[in-house]
Amino acid sequence: MPQVSLTEYLAAVQAGELVSFSTDTVPALASRPEAGNRIYQLKQRSQTKPLILMAASLDDLQPYLAGTEVAITEWRQVAARYWPGALTLVLPASDRLPPAMNPENTGTLGIRVPNHPLARYLLERTGPLATTSVNRSGQPPLATMAAINAQFPEIFTLSNVAVDELYRDLGEGPAPHADQPQGSGQPSTVIAWTGQGWKVLRQGTVRLG
Repeated sequence: MPQVSLTEYLAAVQAGELVSFSTDTVPALASRPEAGNRIYQLKQRSQTKPLILMAASLDDLQPYLAGTEVAITEWRQVAARYWPGALTLVLPASDRLPPAMNPENTGTLGIRVPNHPLARYLLERTGPLATTSVNRSGQPPLATMAAINAQFPEIFTLSNVAVDELYRDLGEGPAPHADQPQGSGQPSTVIAWTGQGWKVLRQGTVRLG
């Protein structure tokens, strides 16, 4: 698909199309939560690997979570300390979670708020999105928008003009070129709530103190 304007991009998300945007780690492959099956198909991804729900704030993610008041307080404390940032929380999921996000129905959900102004700007307008890295399963994540456009022309991305305009509007200075890495390239740290505390599933750039 062509690189598109912001209006066309947001319309594509609402229509259930696959999109990509920059984050603080690696570019995300994203869709509306109920269209997550399209991500699995494109990536040839095992259905044993759930997708991450990314949003602009914890409040946007809260309806997809289920927990006691005490547990939710603990989750909010961790989120307040490390978000926005490269930390994924795996928490009990509510019945609002579409099966397309977690085909194995494990009862949990990974959530994250990225430390990237453009990503949060877009997520504020789309609502929470199902996300993962942009690549065929088993291959390295693609780090540049140019590589994504070349290898996955069916994915909607913002045009260079649209990205430049948004960076100016956000006061973020010049946007990185499409052939430059769009984030740190390092994976997020993943921690799971056990009911009594946290278990580290993957150590990334964020270390819990």
